Amino acid sequence: MSDAILVVNAGSSSIKFSVFLDRYGERAIDPLLSGQLEGVTTAPRFRARDAAGTLVAEQHWTQPLGHDGAVEHIAGFLREPLSAHRLAAVGHRVVHGGLAFAAPVRLTPAIVAQLEQLIPLAPLHQPHNLAPIKTLLTNHPNLPQVACFDTAFHRGQTEIAQAFALPPVITERGVRRYGFHGLSYEYVASVLPDYDARAAQGRTVVLHLGNGASACAIADGKSVASSMGFTAVDGLPMGTRCGNLDPGVLLYLMDQMQMDARAIEKLIYKESGLLGVSGVSSDMRTLLESAEPRAQFAIELFVYRIALALGSLAAALGGLDAIIFTAGIGEHAAPIRERVCRAAAWLGVTLDPAANNAAKGAARISTADSRTAAWVIPTNEELMIAGQTRDLLSRLP
Repeated sequence: MSDAILVVNAGSSSIKFSVFLDRYGERAIDPLLSGQLEGVTTAPRFRARDAAGTLVAEQHWTQPLGHDGAVEHIAGFLREPLSAHRLAAVGHRVVHGGLAFAAPVRLTPAIVAQLEQLIPLAPLHQPHNLAPIKTLLTNHPNLPQVACFDTAFHRGQTEIAQAFALPPVITERGVRRYGFHGLSYEYVASVLPDYDARAAQGRTVVLHLGNGASACAIADGKSVASSMGFTAVDGLPMGTRCGNLDPGVLLYLMDQMQMDARAIEKLIYKESGLLGVSGVSSDMRTLLESAEPRAQFAIELFVYRIALALGSLAAALGGLDAIIFTAGIGEHAAPIRERVCRAAAWLGVTLDPAANNAAKGAARISTADSRTAAWVIPTNEELMIAGQTRDLLSRLP
């Protein structure tokens, strides 16, 4: 019997999970299975795959399950595969750790209460991250649970990098640049030495490009600056989020279009980005296949804003040794990688088109003589959470 670590990533419309096995003192953590239940508030779809990627379970519903129902279904499904193992802990992705949490923490009702105070900073993520935690604390109070934070990797940035040009009375309330996708960046930084020692010890910009998108400047494995700031709507355009926006636009929307805070929230989080600009889809695959002019415009805007962020983050680093593409778009959309690398030629990137088009998994996509290397490195936030959960619990009495 091995110890099992369950990793849970609960979002607004889906719950993702993975199970890893801890082989008693060995450094490696082996994946057992993973899955997700999507559309929990509309028409739920459940799929689970084993470590080899083989589909082992699938189910659809015509009526909403809600988050509680989704958690109940996943728990029921896991009983059989976990019957041969001891569930040692549950690790959770929590988007916001605020100023207080710069490292993983074992969850208690008191800590959950602290994390609930951060809901205004991540209103579309934090409540759903915390929901299964509270359910498990009630139903299984002796089961260790660990929160791993998307903001924690960035907490070591300088005060200058985290500051807005606002009066201290506002800054002291926690209004500052936090950065997100930290678990993804931390994973990429942890495996980068296996691929490119020069980049790992030097200056790298990682592009986490998916439905949520951001960029992070990393020097010697540490976060220096991030495109995301106070909330996860800042920075690059995303699937449905607008990214960086002049705050004067918000004043205009209030004054001239009589939009209140909730209407603006819906606009900038759910109706903008690739979806809002294109009017076609939030999915980059659909946009790349579309002949609609607005779809192509959305792609060009996406690439342009990435190019701007690259220049800004290279300036924060004082130079650049590598750029790395990760997450759904970054790992699978070769045309986007090509356009970004072409735009980054002035930074010393020379793309190898054949390598870019053939890239599967981790791969170098720049030429051998490129002054600045370009890589594709798949992220694995779930493995990072499992490792952080195991490491924390091993240190606790």
